[in-house]
Amino acid sequence: MSATTTTATAGAAVTGLRADGRIPLRAHVRHTSALVRRNLLWIRQDPESMFDAVLFPIVFTLLFVYVFGGSIGQSLGGGQDAYVQYIVPGLMAMMGMNMAQGVGTGFNQDFNTGVMDRFRSLPIGRGSVLFAKISVEMMRMLIATAILMVVGVLVGFDITDWPGLFAAVGLSAVFGSALMWVFLTLGVVMKNAQSVQAMGFLVLMPLQFGSSIFAPPQSMPGWLRSFTEYNPLSSLADAARGLMVGGPVAQDLWMTLAWSVGITAVMAPVAIHKFRTKT
Repeated sequence: MSATTTTATAGAAVTGLRADGRIPLRAHVRHTSALVRRNLLWIRQDPESMFDAVLFPIVFTLLFVYVFGGSIGQSLGGGQDAYVQYIVPGLMAMMGMNMAQGVGTGFNQDFNTGVMDRFRSLPIGRGSVLFAKISVEMMRMLIATAILMVVGVLVGFDITDWPGLFAAVGLSAVFGSALMWVFLTLGVVMKNAQSVQAMGFLVLMPLQFGSSIFAPPQSMPGWLRSFTEYNPLSSLADAARGLMVGGPVAQDLWMTLAWSVGITAVMAPVAIHKFRTKT
């Protein structure tokens, strides 16, 4: 065996590469774990990056409960207390979408600062970079959800079904992780973070307010009610309500899972391909 071959084999053993240049699953997991640690250390050095995860659930809960809770709650037949039971599961559905937008913005900033060029020059799995981003954003989303639940309880939300609560959190996490692939793609193809935020705003606002998150669709005009019925956020919000406070669950649950699988199946390969080929 030549010295060159021996050196190449030794280098492959160190980096986790196979002889044919492919990266095995164990190496992918190790690379992802290292990148997750890097992202967490970055958050530790820049705690302001957690402001959205901490402040969004507080601001939105107080805003909608105390500004709209009385009027919309009357249509629900119970005033502000009824609206609290309605809005908190809906806001849980919204948390995943807001955190998904953040992953696209951060990804784009990493490209513009040269961090991604450094990652792509290393012998690591390209998917590991994306999976690490999603893993850290999922942690941020769970923190935001925990804060939401604390604020919700303080304003009167009753937790009567703990298994249902955890199931709703898990469902929101599944849907949120699917949306992250969309925003990762935007983070790659858009030129700057402001463009990602603007595009996210154009997508998020109609989906959020044209859904059953904030108000029951029965009070909406016919054309908007039709849009709401097919909006995946409505399915997620209604499934979360059914799991947390009681009501029909099955149809909305399966619709949310179907949307999650479909979005992931389409957008994950696109995001990875765009990441590999971006110049």
